[in-house]
Amino acid sequence: MGEAIGNEVLEYGADVLLAPALNLHRNPLCGRNFEYYSEDPLVAGKMAAAYVRGVQSQGVGTSIKHFAVNSQESNRMGNDAQLSQRALRELYLRGFEIAVKEGNPWTVMSSYNYVNGTYASENADLLTGVLRDDWAYEGMVMTDWFGGKDAAAQVRAGNDMLQPGTDKQYQAIVDGVNNGSLDIVLVDRNVKRILEMILKTPHFKGYKFSNSPDLQAHAEVTRQSATEGMVLLKNDNGALPLAADTKKVAVFGCTSYNFIAGGTGSGNVNRAYTVSLLDGLKNAGLTVDESLMADYLDHIKAEDERNAPDPNDKLAMFMPKKLPAELIPSAAQLAQLVAANDVAMVTIGRLSGEFLDRTVEDFDLKPEERRLIETVTKAFHAAGKKVVVALNIGGVIETASWKNLPDAILCAWQAGQEGGNSVADVLTGKACPSGKLPMTFPVSFADHASSANFPTEGAVSQFGFEREEQAEKKNLWDYTRYEEDIYVGYRYFDSFAKEVSYPFGYGLSYTTFAYANPVVKNENDRITVEVEVENTGAYDGREVVQVYVKAPDAQASDKPEHELRAFAKTGVLKPGGKQTVKMTFGVADLASYNIADVAWQVAEGEYMVEIGASSRDIRATATVAVSAKEKKCADLLAPKAELNILKR
Repeated sequence: MGEAIGNEVLEYGADVLLAPALNLHRNPLCGRNFEYYSEDPLVAGKMAAAYVRGVQSQGVGTSIKHFAVNSQESNRMGNDAQLSQRALRELYLRGFEIAVKEGNPWTVMSSYNYVNGTYASENADLLTGVLRDDWAYEGMVMTDWFGGKDAAAQVRAGNDMLQPGTDKQYQAIVDGVNNGSLDIVLVDRNVKRILEMILKTPHFKGYKFSNSPDLQAHAEVTRQSATEGMVLLKNDNGALPLAADTKKVAVFGCTSYNFIAGGTGSGNVNRAYTVSLLDGLKNAGLTVDESLMADYLDHIKAEDERNAPDPNDKLAMFMPKKLPAELIPSAAQLAQLVAANDVAMVTIGRLSGEFLDRTVEDFDLKPEERRLIETVTKAFHAAGKKVVVALNIGGVIETASWKNLPDAILCAWQAGQEGGNSVADVLTGKACPSGKLPMTFPVSFADHASSANFPTEGAVSQFGFEREEQAEKKNLWDYTRYEEDIYVGYRYFDSFAKEVSYPFGYGLSYTTFAYANPVVKNENDRITVEVEVENTGAYDGREVVQVYVKAPDAQASDKPEHELRAFAKTGVLKPGGKQTVKMTFGVADLASYNIADVAWQVAEGEYMVEIGASSRDIRATATVAVSAKEKKCADLLAPKAELNILKR
């Protein structure tokens, strides 16, 4: 996927792609979770590193972002993320470290927010102490657009380029050099890094871009990658794939007809088209109920007119548009639809994006959505016919209260321009679902440990064009205390034995897999995990194998119940087929950060290695002996505020 994206960057005449974004899913309501990867830093770092390598293989650059702790949109220009050095090191910086060391991105983008009292773009501990001194990064650092406040402080911190740049910033740098408060050596250092980046660019090398990449080939890439990432959440009694004799489908839900390809804001993607679920089903040879389609199209048109934004609202073009209220068929109409169709499809959609965090009301199922699922399932089940729900979403929604109703639930995410075709490929069995959840689906929003310290008002963040006035303005979210500390996502739910709707790493398949013969070795401080995976079902399929490790001193030293340390996906296994999956990681990857000792420390002892299909579906275990290790660090990024840290 990265190669295809990088080729488009190259052939459209750009030099650097401002992506990928890899901040953690600290909370389900963050508006930009759709473009972030996971609640786990290993998943985020590995995915981002692969993306970076793919894009940069085409001779163009990337900019990993937003460095660091950009976990909310509410008051993003003025919010101070207050958190412990341990949470910073183990979670919020870890993914960036992996992406830097394994991807070597051309540029890094500093985030809008403060980190423990200092703007990220003015934070020398972050941009020089961690990024350059600890991780040996040699590329260029840029601000997010209009980020920070003090241009001279940004230069001193190691933020090389100020984007998009203002006359006031220019003058502040010149004045700082002239009055001696800013050393010209630092300015020259930053300029040198910018020039080194420019020397690598296609523009500097005189590349004649075509303005015509192979979009048809790239559409096939996105169609396939979307199916790989879809997660089958439920599949009772073999509801999916659809039976061969399924011909007629009643399609419910407004987003079935107006499929959501992706999120909004700067993560939005310009695309030639979006294949709706309706079109995908038709392309797969299924017949969609015409009368129901006509009703929905009329309803959606009327709702879009009613919800049209004010043309004078300059922010509207960047905001998620308001989705239509759901259409609920009458009992008489439902009876006709049941008689005329073989199966029902219901799509639940959610938009999200930059500038705006989601609300609890957006997390929960809306009353009309619940009523739609209830009435459709009751009517079709009464006739012995099945109901499938597709989730066309960019972030977690509540599922626990209604997942017992339909026969199958497919989390399709926001699947890009070929989304409808990708969903149809899975529904019909052309593709076997193999995606796993990169985040936990809680029973309720309040179950998240961060819910007490996360904005739920859905307030629009400042745009940034009057940043000084905004920075001085008192805001409900002037600071956010990360008091859940290291207990983010499954680290919290699994450590505190909290019930969840779907655990981290969860995902069903049309086939089944057995794990056998686990072997774990520690050689030269590299831990190798091998396990044999066998397809024990009736369909060709792939399995994502996950390795979690539990430290011997987990309870005593306030460590998570277990942590993901490796994962890998098998090739396509035919029924009865086997593959030995091999994964490796370093003993140093088992370290926890000790604030008092200012060091990464690995405790000596027997570590439990858990090999499974999710964080709560462990299929094989083994132990491995590890010697104590310690690596000292610079004492950086200490919080200035007192935090009431959650402990086990």
